[in-house]
Amino acid sequence: MKAEVTWVEGMKFEGLSESGHRVLLDGANPGEGPSPMELVLMAIGGCSSIDVVSILEKGRQAVTGCKVEIDTVRAETAPRVFKKIHLEFVVTGHELAEKQVARAVDLSMEKYCSVSLMLEKSVEITHGYRIVAA
Repeated sequence: MKAEVTWVEGMKFEGLSESGHRVLLDGANPGEGPSPMELVLMAIGGCSSIDVVSILEKGRQAVTGCKVEIDTVRAETAPRVFKKIHLEFVVTGHELAEKQVARAVDLSMEKYCSVSLMLEKSVEITHGYRIVAA
């Protein structure tokens, strides 16, 4: 896997993935795109949500929605790394089995989500879930 990031102007950069997708990064506050640290949060949220939905669908659960709310604590001084990340999965569906939702979230965070598994080496990561009936 490869990617490149090219300076556009000011604190704006364009990321280009090997698969051809582009994203604007902006280090200004507020900027025209997400900051690199915001992209890290979106990456862990996206990676884990893909797992959760996939696992639930394979378990024949009637999932109609999945959102993950991510809260962080960052270091006060530079480098302002993440110290803690908490992911709260909000899973919507018809008659979802709580045991299967809990299992899907745990499997993603502890076994499948490569972003989470990489970050947990230096960041305290916790997770939870809520089920919303559709």
